[in-house]
Amino acid sequence: MEQTLTHSNLRSPDIHGTVAEFETVADLKAAANAARKNGYVEMDAYSPFPIHGLTEAMGWKNNVVPWIVALSGITGTITGISLEYYTAVIDYPMNVGGKPIFTLPMFFVPMFEFTVLFSAFGAFFGMWALNGLPRYHHPIFSTPHFERATCDRFFLCIEAKDPKYDSDEVAAFLSKLNPLNVSEVEEPEL
Repeated sequence: MEQTLTHSNLRSPDIHGTVAEFETVADLKAAANAARKNGYVEMDAYSPFPIHGLTEAMGWKNNVVPWIVALSGITGTITGISLEYYTAVIDYPMNVGGKPIFTLPMFFVPMFEFTVLFSAFGAFFGMWALNGLPRYHHPIFSTPHFERATCDRFFLCIEAKDPKYDSDEVAAFLSKLNPLNVSEVEEPEL
């Protein structure tokens, strides 16, 4: 069966996306809103500080980090209670002053500490995994003026993996949003 080649599936595999540089937070949020309303779903924004409402403007809704932290915390609680139960009831039971061998208040502190420890590990390693770290170089770093993303500039990248991505159309669309600069970002050669 012969595949019909359209412009969208002719895109070069070495293109990461098209990036627009903006001067203000309002411009970046407006651009993200416009891109989402125009049907783009695979995009990312870069700024020197967190911007309230930007993730909603880009249409990001699903965040798995709280679930990872919650499941890690539950695992920590179960691990803590299991460890304490095993040591106090199964491995080395001691009847001290006629008190019960297993009581929940006695084990609350280790359970709490295991919950906090496992939650912290879940957040740390979960973010590493979800962000694809360690990654020593990202294609976005080769964008002109991108070093200013750490001090006073704001960038919006519509990525080539977007189903609607067409290099020329995306560049024309981003140019209408009054950016300081629009450039195409290539994947680095390995």
